[in-house]
Amino acid sequence: MKKNASSIIKGKKMFITGGLGFIGSNIIKRLIKNNKITVFDNCRRNALKYSDCANHRNLNIIEGDILNYDSLNAAVAGSDIVIHLAAIAGVSSYYKHPLKTMEVNSLGTYNVLRASSENKVKLFLNFSTSEVYGPFIFGAEEDGLTHQGPADISRWSYSVSKLTTDHYSFAFMKEEGLPVICIRPFNVYGPGQIGEGAIQIFARCALSNKAITVLGDGLQIRAWCFIDDFVDAVMSCLKNKKAIGNIFNIGNPQATVTIYELAKKIKAISKSKSKIVFKENKFTDVRVRVPSIEKAKMILGYEPKADLETGLKKSIEWYKKVKLI
Repeated sequence: MKKNASSIIKGKKMFITGGLGFIGSNIIKRLIKNNKITVFDNCRRNALKYSDCANHRNLNIIEGDILNYDSLNAAVAGSDIVIHLAAIAGVSSYYKHPLKTMEVNSLGTYNVLRASSENKVKLFLNFSTSEVYGPFIFGAEEDGLTHQGPADISRWSYSVSKLTTDHYSFAFMKEEGLPVICIRPFNVYGPGQIGEGAIQIFARCALSNKAITVLGDGLQIRAWCFIDDFVDAVMSCLKNKKAIGNIFNIGNPQATVTIYELAKKIKAISKSKSKIVFKENKFTDVRVRVPSIEKAKMILGYEPKADLETGLKKSIEWYKKVKLI
């Protein structure tokens, strides 16, 4: 993957739902210089304000709800590319608001797809989730089976709703001719991450010498993907016509570690006096989540570069400097 892949993408009108979030704000940083970007977001979280492009002349922010089709459709008009990130996310949200999770993720995505199709958008990039593979997956492949948990367990309302967005995306491609790409992120982290996320929670606790709480036995396994590597893959999707019509796992299998080992690494890098404590996990958990990225390597030229140690150091340095509000 070329270092300056994003420089190839110029003169586009881009529409990003949920663009104020962690991933969206990092995508914007790569594209804002050479493209006009409209962000459509409910403004519940704002990671973009911590960047140096929050007030860029090429950026237009519209506060809106993807469930409101009329305002959404009007905002999409004239866009070349739609990057759809808006969603209800975070395990606590699935349990507190499973109905809202299903409604926003499924029906909201349908609205964004419909508006994109009606406005003749040239490319629709849908962000799915690694959760569609279920509670235990090693070497997950995009063309393999997905796993839907019991309907009476709210944890799975998120994965089912996001899997629905994959099906909606390809239905619009087949019936309406909308060019689509689906990305399934695997535990993306890095500077600028706010909200839920083990690394940012552990790092902030470590830096303040507060107890680092590990839910369950700490033996849950995750593959962690540094944000710069992840955005490289997104840039490649935007410029590579061979990506259209595909689902891609984007992660870093080489950065695989247990949650307990992760907590220990963060404590050591932070030179923290924090204690690592264990607490019962009352939620249904995912025991193993590690992707296969062979398809992304083959089609996108994707090669994650940041090892876990390097990524954690950069993340922790950011949390030292920035006071989160």
